[in-house]
Amino acid sequence: MKINWARKLSSRKFWALAAGLATSVLVLAKVDENTTAQVVAVIGAFGSVVAYMLAEAYVDGQAVGSEDEEDG
Repeated sequence: MKINWARKLSSRKFWALAAGLATSVLVLAKVDENTTAQVVAVIGAFGSVVAYMLAEAYVDGQAVGSEDEEDG
């Protein structure tokens, strides 16, 4: 079974899972609340950027495919 990493990385559920896991690990390690909040914020921001980049790459790829069909 092949994993579609582009789809996984663009999933909001995946990034929510990553943030929840990081929160749990940081709480378990008794890291202060401020640091935990900052780490979760970075994960959320990174997830948003990755999802945006993959979505734009998909749209650009579709546009190129449409241009090729028109030329043929």
